[in-house]
Amino acid sequence: MKAGIYYNKKYFSDNKSYVERLKKLLAENGAESKAVEGCADLDGIDVLFVLGGDGTILTIAAACALKKVRIIGINYGHLGFLAEFEPEKLDEAVALVCSGDYQVQQRSMLEITCGKKTLLALNDLAIQRSTSGINFCNTVNLHAEIDGATVDNFSSDGIIISTPTGSTAYSLAAGGSVLAPDINAFIMTPVCPHSLHSRPVVFSGNSVVKLNSLDRSRPLALIADGRIAGEICAGETVTVKRADITADFITRDAKNFFNKLLIKLNKWSK
Repeated sequence: MKAGIYYNKKYFSDNKSYVERLKKLLAENGAESKAVEGCADLDGIDVLFVLGGDGTILTIAAACALKKVRIIGINYGHLGFLAEFEPEKLDEAVALVCSGDYQVQQRSMLEITCGKKTLLALNDLAIQRSTSGINFCNTVNLHAEIDGATVDNFSSDGIIISTPTGSTAYSLAAGGSVLAPDINAFIMTPVCPHSLHSRPVVFSGNSVVKLNSLDRSRPLALIADGRIAGEICAGETVTVKRADITADFITRDAKNFFNKLLIKLNKWSK
């Protein structure tokens, strides 16, 4: 087995002892390892150890999905919803991976198309006010359709399309429901809607969503997994559907989601 190591350089810029310890543990268990900087480094990698928080995992998740590399997260961030192990359990994580005695949880991803640009997102797509141009404080106006049927003309601070994985992130903070990771569904959540009837909508993962900008005066920001991916202008349409590929996460027990959720949400509330 060949393992890759991807880590948040912000956390480990001055102290790489955990990275070196991981390399040593992998070698002791008979596994090769190499540092991974990006998608090109994933060739030949079977499993990627990601050291950092959820944001670190999100930066490499799409590349891993494209290369069919399994992910195991070691939480050096705050909440770590996507991480399977805490740092003090690093030796257990290595032993689990090297033994092959683990489960793989396939996480649905979004395929987002706007014009000639196609993006992948593990957590969510958000459409919000753009920081460019004028009238930054204006509302975001979007026409939303699911499978050709109008859902709403949203007037809000933004709108989020979230996977089950992302339902515990921005969507949850905006009032959306939590979706179990094995559900074939997505959720559309308006951010601070300016109408009492505009509420989060859970819909089939087989559906196709189209969002059309109604804003004439300025572009809107297209944000995938927390990163600005571009802008959309009046009349442009963003199409969102389930991607054909999945992000595959190594887990000890796929059924422990609700136990993990309880622990993480309690930690979040403190």
